[in-house]
Amino acid sequence: MSGTDLAQVEAAAQKFRNDYETTKAQIQRAVVGHEEIVDGVLTCLFAGGHALLEGVPGLGKTLLIRSLSEALHLQFSRIQFTPDLMPADVTGTTIVVETEGQREFQFRRGPLFAQIVLADEINRATPKTQSALLEAMQERSVTVGGETHQLDAPFFVMATQNPIEQEGTYPLPEAQLDRFFFKLLVGYSNRSELSEILDRTTTGATSNIEAVIDGPGIVAHQKLVRRVLVAPHVQDYAVRLVLATHPGGDLAPPIVNQFLRFGASPRAAQTLVLAGKVRALLDGRGNVSIDDVRGVALPAMRHRCLLNFEGEAEGKTTDEILQNIVDTLPADVRMGAA
Repeated sequence: MSGTDLAQVEAAAQKFRNDYETTKAQIQRAVVGHEEIVDGVLTCLFAGGHALLEGVPGLGKTLLIRSLSEALHLQFSRIQFTPDLMPADVTGTTIVVETEGQREFQFRRGPLFAQIVLADEINRATPKTQSALLEAMQERSVTVGGETHQLDAPFFVMATQNPIEQEGTYPLPEAQLDRFFFKLLVGYSNRSELSEILDRTTTGATSNIEAVIDGPGIVAHQKLVRRVLVAPHVQDYAVRLVLATHPGGDLAPPIVNQFLRFGASPRAAQTLVLAGKVRALLDGRGNVSIDDVRGVALPAMRHRCLLNFEGEAEGKTTDEILQNIVDTLPADVRMGAA
């Protein structure tokens, strides 16, 4: 790489960090706390993935996503998922239009045709409607009436869901869960954060969020992320981390064989590497470290691993099992040694 090329890459990396921190600061004008969740959502955005936020109602999931949309120069739409929502309500439908005495079919776009889509309470819709998102999330296109319509880039789905234990919810199928880059668990605010929330929401104070980055800028950052280097031993660690979640596999620890029914998919390895690249850029490095991969293991894989009956009966969580893998998996093992 020439000196000019290196200088351009360093300048692009610095702009990435500036845009990331500026966007985060704008979100925090409205959202109190939840810094880890904000970082997770921004990682999904700049890595080109989709985010799933889970938590009980009223914790600020929708506010966080709305705040992000206000900080971006992107077309935004919100879809409130309900049991009676139909696939055509999401993707759009073909209608008959009369013009000058003639009838013709025209496609009316649904709310999915935006660049940032909030799928609110996605697990309250039926599986048939949930599946309408599958093609859009993976292929960035929608097919209606045999005709395929491309979605504008960047395309980012952020979905919220209530815990499955609550009544009136439909668990997301594994195929759809796997298409989410991260699953982020939104917890309760602490004492000081809750006090700050009251100060902001009960005194007439307003949070003015400014749009700081546009679509081409986000796409440029997504391309930059993929240029970050990954050493062979770091990539192998990500591979072994995924393989360690497969029950009966050579790398599976006893806790996996005992409590997991299925392990993470190849998409989990892609997520570990891409999210690690984002962390490396934010730290001012041009290469991914093993600690970068470890730091994103839980949000990248918690929704891609399924407990077996014994794991559910024992009250285990996928986070507990994944943390055990992260804590015990050797950092550097030569190919063929394990």
